[in-house]
Amino acid sequence: MAIRMPHIIQARQILKRSLSNGGSTPASMDIPKGYFAIYVGEQDKNRFVVPVSILSEPGFQELLHQSEQEFGYNHPMGGITIPCSEDVFTDLASRFGAF
Repeated sequence: MAIRMPHIIQARQILKRSLSNGGSTPASMDIPKGYFAIYVGEQDKNRFVVPVSILSEPGFQELLHQSEQEFGYNHPMGGITIPCSEDVFTDLASRFGAF
């Protein structure tokens, strides 16, 4: 008997759609209203599209503070860059209801 984890499955599907894969659509055009793109990773940065509602979460605000400490306002990817592993970010984002 398999244990179903709908939140994890749903998060993976959303992540697959939201990661920038170098498609023909410009990155700024594939972000729906009410969402924004961020870059996450310690070495290689991957793009995630998350709802603006995540901005009110204290845990996400802490990640933004860490980002400010590390990068200031000059982010290397041209957008908000979160300096943590993708696994940590996806775990936190699922808890915040972003996925």
